[in-house]
Amino acid sequence: MARITAQNLIKRYGAFQAVHGINFDIADGEFVAILGPSGCGKSSTMRMIAGLESISDGAILFDGRPVNDLRARDRNVAMSFENYALYAPITVYENIAFPLRSAGMDAASIDRAVRSVAEKMELGQLLSLKPGALSSGQAQRVGLARALVRKPAVFLLDEPISHLDTRQRYRMRRFIKSIHQEFGHTMIYVTHDQEEALALADRVMVMSDGLIQQLAAPDEVYTRPANAFVAGFVGEPPINFLDFTDADDRGLTIEGNRVALTEKLCGLVRQIGPRGIAAIRPHFLRLGGGSPVQLRGQGFITEELQDHNEIFVDVGRTRIALVTPPGQKVHRGEDVTVSVDPDHLLLFPAGNKVREHSDDI
Repeated sequence: MARITAQNLIKRYGAFQAVHGINFDIADGEFVAILGPSGCGKSSTMRMIAGLESISDGAILFDGRPVNDLRARDRNVAMSFENYALYAPITVYENIAFPLRSAGMDAASIDRAVRSVAEKMELGQLLSLKPGALSSGQAQRVGLARALVRKPAVFLLDEPISHLDTRQRYRMRRFIKSIHQEFGHTMIYVTHDQEEALALADRVMVMSDGLIQQLAAPDEVYTRPANAFVAGFVGEPPINFLDFTDADDRGLTIEGNRVALTEKLCGLVRQIGPRGIAAIRPHFLRLGGGSPVQLRGQGFITEELQDHNEIFVDVGRTRIALVTPPGQKVHRGEDVTVSVDPDHLLLFPAGNKVREHSDDI
């Protein structure tokens, strides 16, 4: 296991800069998910850690020791990709044993290591099979076992389950979490799927445009996003954004609705100014009154999803979503009142400004 530190890490591909001087510190044995859209720099960051990409500037350290000039094979890093790339002509046993044979380990030690990791990965009954006889989920577990059998200092996973169907992804998510608990490796998991990141990681590193927007525990990323980009990228259904105007210590106007503010939000308004973005997650809205922050609108549609309903309401020029208990509905064009939980109302500067997380982490 290893502690991983990045210092002003930069990656350029010719004239294009993919990663813009980021800094982070991942503790020994920690599970960190790097989350962001395509092109945000997450895979480039992971590949620099692995030694598969050169570092344009800055440094990566393992346990305080720079590894910039170390070859990938000398970093004791294991990787698992979306394409698990098993060797089709040989058995599951031999696929798992391959990196140990390449390292010159003796046959008895190889056998102990393979059978031990196979048992932990629930592959004991499959060792004599060839990859063609496996399901996608089983093949993915073989790929993970082959990486883990080396006892790496760092385990990197790049979109490892994105190609699986919904049921297999759900099961593999639990399996990957149990692997971390069982083996205790430092793990970095690259994904564009925010549900995977929030479910698996000790901390989530949200990236956009080659910068770290936030690096924090999943609950903090969800409830206290650093900026409007993080708020919008994390959460399902997506967060509601509404423009606000005329903000002062007495309140602000959201799509024609004048609302009062808590003392905490008044402090934010003084920082942001009279115009900006109000954000509220669908789970923190409800139909009817009872809150000091209320919005008036017209019903659009109701989606009935068995265990809950998603209701869409037009507030001024903006359509917002609410998550409600089953049975609650709105009719198209119906006048409705939406209550906002003021403790979960977020305010951001106009223009979806972003910043890099530069705190000591």
